[in-house]
Order: sequence, then structure tokens, then C-alpha cells
Amino acid sequence: MSISVPTGEGGGFTSEPNVVPMIDILLVLLIIFMMQVPLSRKAMDAQVPPEQRQDQEQSETPSNNIVIELTQDGAYAINGQPTTIGELDARFHQIYDVRPQKILFVKSAPNRRYEDVIEVMDLARGAGVQVIGFTPPEAASDN
Repeated sequence: MSISVPTGEGGGFTSEPNVVPMIDILLVLLIIFMMQVPLSRKAMDAQVPPEQRQDQEQSETPSNNIVIELTQDGAYAINGQPTTIGELDARFHQIYDVRPQKILFVKSAPNRRYEDVIEVMDLARGAGVQVIGFTPPEAASDN
């Protein structure tokens, strides 16, 4: 803090705060917070299988995979059986309580909202599903 002494008439003491130490402290805090940002990031692991072509013989064999489908008209279906959003929790518990492998595949129509997919994933996690996969969009036929 610096103090100036009046040299003439009608004056008094004036004081100005020294802000240099405060700026030094703020710069140190800024550097500390900038160092913390990269350390607090969280990542989600994703496993992407290689692209494979399916033969007719493979598609005819029954699969024990569970697929939840979010259709374009706003409905839900588990392995082709229609269900409602209110029944999903009970159906997931019914299916996954007896299964040792808790894997679910999600197939969503392109017009469905992200919120709908996340809601289905939350219900599945609540029922004990450990791995959630997404089915790729169906390729348009080249014929």
C-alpha cells in the first residue's frame, strides 16, 4: 500500500492498494485449476467389432441374444415381441435374472430421440445388464 503525503493546500492522505501480490495468487490458482481439468475427464470404453458379412446359413440359426428395438412409430419390441415403456423394467428383470450373460443389444430407428435410447439403457442397467451393444444401421440394398 502506498501513501502519498499532500504537498499543498486542501489535501489529505490518499492510499492505493498494492494489487501485485493478489494478481500473483490468482495466476497460481488459475494454473492449478487448469491442471485439474484434464485429470477429471472420464472416458467410456467402446468395443467395435470388425465388419462381417453374414451368409444365409448363419442368419437362419436361432440366436440367444436379446435385442431391444426402438421402432420408428415410437413403440418398443424385445426380440420382435411388442412391449410398452412401462413394461420394460419387469421384462428386463424377467429375462436377465436367470441369465448368466447379461448382454443387451439396442437397435434404434434413426428418428428416435437420444433421450429414449438413454432411458432404455438406464432400465437395462437397473435390471443388471452389464454390457450394452448397439446394432449397426441396416445397409441399403445395392440392387
